Amino acid sequence: MNYSQAFLKNFLGSSPDWYKLTIVGFLVLNPILFFYISPFIAGWALVAEFILTLAMALKCYPLQPGGLLAIEAIMIGMTHPEHVKEEIMANFEVILLLMFMVAGIYFMKQLLLFIFTKLLLNIRSKLVLSLSFTLSAAFLSAFLDALTVVAVIISVVMGFYGVYHKVASGKQFDDSNDINDDKYIGNRKGTLEGFRAFLRSLMMHASVGTALGGVMTMVGEPQNLIIAEQAKWGFSEFFFRMTPVTIPILICGVLTCFIVEKFHLFGYGAKLPRKVWGVLAKFDRNRQLKMNNQERIKLVMQALVGIWLVIGLAFHLAAVGLIGLSVIILCTSACGITNEHSIGKAFQESLPFTALLVVFFSVVAVIVDQHLFAPIISLVLSASEDIQLMLFYAFNGVLSAISDNVFVATVYINEAKAALTQNIISPHQFELIAVAINTGTNLPSVATPNGQAAFLFLLTSSLAPLIRLSYGRMVYMALPYTIVLSLVGLFAVEFLLPAMTNLLAEFGLITPI
Repeated sequence: MNYSQAFLKNFLGSSPDWYKLTIVGFLVLNPILFFYISPFIAGWALVAEFILTLAMALKCYPLQPGGLLAIEAIMIGMTHPEHVKEEIMANFEVILLLMFMVAGIYFMKQLLLFIFTKLLLNIRSKLVLSLSFTLSAAFLSAFLDALTVVAVIISVVMGFYGVYHKVASGKQFDDSNDINDDKYIGNRKGTLEGFRAFLRSLMMHASVGTALGGVMTMVGEPQNLIIAEQAKWGFSEFFFRMTPVTIPILICGVLTCFIVEKFHLFGYGAKLPRKVWGVLAKFDRNRQLKMNNQERIKLVMQALVGIWLVIGLAFHLAAVGLIGLSVIILCTSACGITNEHSIGKAFQESLPFTALLVVFFSVVAVIVDQHLFAPIISLVLSASEDIQLMLFYAFNGVLSAISDNVFVATVYINEAKAALTQNIISPHQFELIAVAINTGTNLPSVATPNGQAAFLFLLTSSLAPLIRLSYGRMVYMALPYTIVLSLVGLFAVEFLLPAMTNLLAEFGLITPI
């Protein structure tokens, strides 16, 4: 092996050679595009390249290839370190959330596994279970952050998977086990694949559920707060302003869940294998027999911390990340976890994704500096009022599917507010546009994992490779939801929103202009 072969072997580790050469090709191509052809084209090329690194997340974690592309973009002048820092600081609450809230959920997994095991064992119908996961995720996401809800469900599903994998590997419930190692599974491989399909469908239903609930309230998604602030809406005003779109969307989303499960479409419909149900039932009985007063107190304390978590988030008593830090402190103190290495394990899931999100903000800085969305914004604002709502919704949806919906919403609401200040649009039109921007960034963005932080977190989590949930499979399984939510949302924005807004104002549910 010569030095060039050795370097290629080390570069990006065990990734396929064609992928390594593709990344190198991108690194060579980008400066040529930027300096000799067009910075605008180079910017869009970088966005496309970064999306490819996300699509290959199961072959190579996107932090390394995406990070190399971002570093090069800064070095050749596509953006500047100070602008990257500004983007990071503007989204610092999201970073705090990832650092501390996801780790906080880790220390509540004993309680979560206990509750959801009971749910899984008692609801035998996969259809009812799927609807329960979708509606529960939607309800929680209306008051909590969607990423927090996904982190909770990931923790639960990891617990289920770990229990069965341990038994399938010939070990006892209390034994240690490497869930990434399938070499001892043997003839249980078919059952394990069925279990993976079952867990994949539950995770996707729950993830879409977070979008259905997150769009409804000003605390559901980070961009909702930004839009509410620009429009000067309170909690109830925001909720009622969105209802002409969000209520039809929720109904159609639940119907979609029912149809794909009932008719086994798009990878849904897989049932919990009987052998797995037996293992989980045995695990539950075994745990209850062995549970002493110390373990019961731990569950009670985790439940009390869970109540604090819901109250703290619902009433915004502090930044989400700081509430997460309080959960870590309270749970570890009450449950006797005081070893540094034991605490450190909680951060293994969240910190790599936090680093990836910072790289993503570098790409967002490039989008801003190279004015990649400027032509689209100018086109929408120059259109007549009759089709403005439809255009705002459609373009926000498309751009959110390939970029970050928080960024897209921020750019568009700021431009709409500037147009209002300059008397280009009326105050009434601005408020309708604000609804179109909020629903446009929240609903069609389920099409791809990079559209929403919660979806991206699921894709890059340690659970995704275990249940074989790749980028392509996520896009495929989200497709029925993408089609239904996008089209129903577009119809509601164009035909229901103006008339229903006037009706809500007449009933006194919203403040009329």
